[in-house]
Amino acid sequence: MYTVIGDLMEEISKDTIDKYGYSCVGAVVGATYPEEAEFLRNRLKSTFFLVPGYGAQGGSAENAAKSFDENGRGAIVNSSRAIIAAWKKSDGDYKTAAREEALKMQDELRRALSF
Repeated sequence: MYTVIGDLMEEISKDTIDKYGYSCVGAVVGATYPEEAEFLRNRLKSTFFLVPGYGAQGGSAENAAKSFDENGRGAIVNSSRAIIAAWKKSDGDYKTAAREEALKMQDELRRALSF
């Protein structure tokens, strides 16, 4: 079913593709399903992906990287719970813990994308 919907999204948005190759529609593709993400990225070349599931839900940077194109574009990774609850693993300083977790995520994604 998701391939049919994806193909339909590509078709109806083909006239909205921008200079980076992406249309005005997007899809949610979980970081906890890297095989499907890789399959969909190869199939849905002009669809931008929102990638939830990184961090607390078990998706790794390597899993999330499957949603990006060969130029490191086409996806945005979401990690709400791991960042919001980072203070629980620290001394209780919410701002510092959230910042450190976000920077850790950024570093892990950069390594996984080889940038």
